[in-house]
Amino acid sequence: MNKGKSEMEDDLRSEYDLKSLRVRKFGSGRKSFGETIIRLEPDVVQMFPNADAVNEALRFLIRIMQENQISTPTTQPNTSSD
Repeated sequence: MNKGKSEMEDDLRSEYDLKSLRVRKFGSGRKSFGETIIRLEPDVVQMFPNADAVNEALRFLIRIMQENQISTPTTQPNTSSD
């Protein structure tokens, strides 16, 4: 069923300028909207059912790494001879 020209007209106000809008791209050419997508390997996906589980595990790993980090001395050893 083809619509006639009169049926295709809309009620868009004249002050709306849609000529400057860009067409959204899909696929690899599409820009991200602030989120980084990370793809997990299938064996990892089996262990973590959702993003919250992955984030919780990574935060735990970060905390363990920070707790076990060997602190470096802030002062240099005294090497002068007395």
